[in-house]
Amino acid sequence: MKYLFINTSTKKLVISIVVDNEIKYDYTDDNSSDLSSRIMPIIDEAFKSTNLKPEDIDTIFVTNGPGSFTGIRIGLTIAKVMAWGLKIKVVPISSLELMASVDSSKEYIAPLIDARRDYVFAGLYDKNLNQIVPDKHILLSEFKSLVKDKDVVYVSHDEFDFEVINNSYDILKVINKHINDEGVNPHTLNPNYLKLTEAEEKLKEK
Repeated sequence: MKYLFINTSTKKLVISIVVDNEIKYDYTDDNSSDLSSRIMPIIDEAFKSTNLKPEDIDTIFVTNGPGSFTGIRIGLTIAKVMAWGLKIKVVPISSLELMASVDSSKEYIAPLIDARRDYVFAGLYDKNLNQIVPDKHILLSEFKSLVKDKDVVYVSHDEFDFEVINNSYDILKVINKHINDEGVNPHTLNPNYLKLTEAEEKLKEK
């Protein structure tokens, strides 16, 4: 089986091609502001370097948030168009779950994304990526209270006034957890922002 993995939601851009549980192509870099112009050449290079064609792919895995609003939209648009055009399965993955796939000796992993004004996008996962606390848009202090009695490591690409780790993602671990997921219709593949966009918040205030 052949899989394409796309993550544009976090501060780490990831494009991977996996064939029979082996990573054949792995691109990981900072998710910069020129993502819209960079990503398609990267995906093209992924196929060229593995001697595969898009129609060889069986399933697309794509993170659908939370995280960068623009990044999420770019990744989902590519996944939707490819899945629809190729008539293949597309499986949405939480970006927080992806972040929780890091290697750690702790029992629980708490991924954090800075959402400004003392809020974070956060969730709590065990080592098998089972969700213990659902992904939330929550005050950081409130989330830390929720997990204070657990053996937990915080994972983030942002800076906080306490220790966080910023290790590499385990793409195979994520794919293997969701390999039997039914997937969704590309037309129903939606972002999971966990909060209103800034424009929506301003409109709501009016």
